Amino acid sequence: MTVAKIFKDCMKNSQMFSFNTQTSMQKSGLRSDQKYQKNIRKTNMNYEARDTVTLSELEVYFSEDYIYFGDVINPPNASDRQVGVIWKLLSLTQGSSVLELGCGYGRITNRLAEKGAQVAGLDISPILLKKAEADASERGVNVEYVLGDMRSLPWRDRFDAAFLWYTTFGYFDDADNERVLREAASSLRKGGRLLIDHPNRIDFLSHKSPICYVAQRNDDVRIDIFSNDVLSDRSNLERIIVRDGCVRRTHLSFRQYGFSEYVRMLRSAGFENVEAYGQEGGAFTSDSSRLVVVAYK
Repeated sequence: MTVAKIFKDCMKNSQMFSFNTQTSMQKSGLRSDQKYQKNIRKTNMNYEARDTVTLSELEVYFSEDYIYFGDVINPPNASDRQVGVIWKLLSLTQGSSVLELGCGYGRITNRLAEKGAQVAGLDISPILLKKAEADASERGVNVEYVLGDMRSLPWRDRFDAAFLWYTTFGYFDDADNERVLREAASSLRKGGRLLIDHPNRIDFLSHKSPICYVAQRNDDVRIDIFSNDVLSDRSNLERIIVRDGCVRRTHLSFRQYGFSEYVRMLRSAGFENVEAYGQEGGAFTSDSSRLVVVAYK
């Protein structure tokens, strides 16, 4: 039996679910022996000790596989709903100039353009940007897409709003993460707004680690294994892609910040007021799965 068939049988009516790694592997018939678990822990330890992600690692992670599973993870109706949240929290109107940092394949950026915003998107992945440009063309919208590093932006005092959506912040060490915030602030006009969407650290750490998330498209499977390093406050992800008979592995790590840390960093970067929201703009509590921060310059 193939890995895809195993997970297809397990998932049945659900496209995505989470489970405790060892228990679920036993139920599905996958290896859960001590050697396998040791290998997972060893793999996690190898990249838990690092406090940053390199640009080459980001390019490998954000590949065509990322696009392939995109609509499974974020179906079009979910993306439409998220755009509505961003539009509301950033107080956007038709003609507002908006910058998305880490825009990916334009899932959010192009939808904002359809609503009438003047949008620019920056990303490190040429593959994702090519898809974003193709999607913009299909939708008949004009978006300025730029290949670049969010730690060094080409714009100054240009945008009404900027945002980092879907855990796009925290890849680097603390100094470079704060540099991202300073660059974002410099790109905004006076009175501009910055939005950051990130997992709620309190809720994230309340789950026993490692946690596994599985997504399936046809007979292809994406497996994400998350672990937490409580000493560095970083979350580490090992991604396993089983697609077209091939298996590929990538890694990602991101820093987990609490709201008080965001307030300190954002004020240091030049923002005056900072607000906190939960997922989709609701009230932020310890049980919220997401922390959405909105800062005003």
